[in-house]
Amino acid sequence: MPETPVKLNAIEPLLLPPEITTPIFDRTVEESAIMRLARPVPLAMTAQTAIPVPMDLPTAGWVDEGGPKPTGTAGMGVKIMQGKKVACLVPISQEVANSNAAGLYTQIQQDLPKALARAFDLAAIHGKTPTGGPGPFPNFLTETPYTAQLGTAPQNKGGIWADLVSGMKLVVDGDDDPENPSEGYDLTGWAGDPRLRPDLLLATDANGRPIFVDTTTPGVGAVGSGTLVGLPLSYSRSISGKVIRQSTAQDTGLRLVGGDFGQCAYGIGMNITVKMSTEAGYVDADGVWHSAFQENLVLLLAEAYFGFVIGNPKAFATLTSKGGGS
Repeated sequence: MPETPVKLNAIEPLLLPPEITTPIFDRTVEESAIMRLARPVPLAMTAQTAIPVPMDLPTAGWVDEGGPKPTGTAGMGVKIMQGKKVACLVPISQEVANSNAAGLYTQIQQDLPKALARAFDLAAIHGKTPTGGPGPFPNFLTETPYTAQLGTAPQNKGGIWADLVSGMKLVVDGDDDPENPSEGYDLTGWAGDPRLRPDLLLATDANGRPIFVDTTTPGVGAVGSGTLVGLPLSYSRSISGKVIRQSTAQDTGLRLVGGDFGQCAYGIGMNITVKMSTEAGYVDADGVWHSAFQENLVLLLAEAYFGFVIGNPKAFATLTSKGGGS
């Protein structure tokens, strides 16, 4: 029988110093496809305060000398952002923790950004947690009613290029829905699943010539990034909804989200707290139970705060694979 694990939530948290947390948050932004495209807004340091976030640009107006000045806020939509806690468990060798404090923090800085970025992207895109539960944010990108399917346009009619432009057209044209009309938005970027890249590189015109030479720029950011149809592109495994290779979670078939990323904003509470234990137990991604005491591990439970809001889901369109999920 495995030992009864110590409850990490009963341990007093430690606040990491800024010289440790700042690189973690910087790399988290680099790892997150959505953060790279969305606009950052200040979030309270404690992340406990809800703040209003304007989702449109203020309007400037011409006035006569001494005349009344425009307020610049007419028609501006405002969303309320509140920091939501995300937690990540990091197992580290006890030998490293005891003999090399610098190595301990180096491993935290390596492991945390990717985990935080994937959790954030999954919540911002699908409104889910990595375990499949409901996400923390009030809105998410796949709430948009606009969707298109990749692989439907025949090769002599533009192929995948035409599919991409069809998705773009949904965002740009808008609609006249009486309950939630959209006058159209500027498509400013794409967030894509890594499995989309080979499909793009295999796409050819009617004469067999490649349509896309490449879609990534080496050395730019921690995630693959580049351009697609002349607009910025960032890749994230969270696009499909299956962030862990061994996970039983189903691939949703989503391969690309395009839209006006000025219509979504994120905030970061710049504090990270850590709880440590050499006696707690945990279950890994494969469902295997581990004992920190038996395996000479130090378990670090790191907690941070992020916020995310969307102005109008109709500023975005989703593009799915022709075969759906797997």
